[in-house]
Amino acid sequence: MSTGKNTKGYETPNHPYQGERIAEESDLLSRYGLKNKEEFWRAQSELRNMRREARRLLGEAQGDVEAAQDAGAEFVTRLRRIGILGDNDDISAVLSLDVTDLLERRLQTVVYRQGFASSTQQARQFIVHGHITVDGARVTRPSVKVDVDDEGAIAFDETSPLADDLHPERAESQE
Repeated sequence: MSTGKNTKGYETPNHPYQGERIAEESDLLSRYGLKNKEEFWRAQSELRNMRREARRLLGEAQGDVEAAQDAGAEFVTRLRRIGILGDNDDISAVLSLDVTDLLERRLQTVVYRQGFASSTQQARQFIVHGHITVDGARVTRPSVKVDVDDEGAIAFDETSPLADDLHPERAESQE
């Protein structure tokens, strides 16, 4: 028997055929360059878990935001480090987060927003093909959450053909 965990890292929607939800998901998939709905559902589940943790901490503190903040200091620090919460936000701000807040912190989106690629799909391709480094380390997973401190350390790998300023794909994306 394998020792790894055997559960999915996401939940699928309860009602599979809702036109409005499907259209909304499809819009976000194309806007953020996600490969499939599983990636979107994974982000939704991650957000759900964050909200659940915030509710648990607030509940244990009986609604006292300061006490919950102290109890969940590591949790809040982690969310601030990856840029999901601002420096002035407290733990109750977690409850008002949207799935787009998580999708904006993915390496794929950050690479696109910084102008390394002309589309989110191209950003995904650059990452998967090993052209992008974060703080000098090659990263090949587009779903990695980028720390706020590491945003400035994103660059093309020096061994990549894209490191040349005159590369045709790069010239296109730098305009």
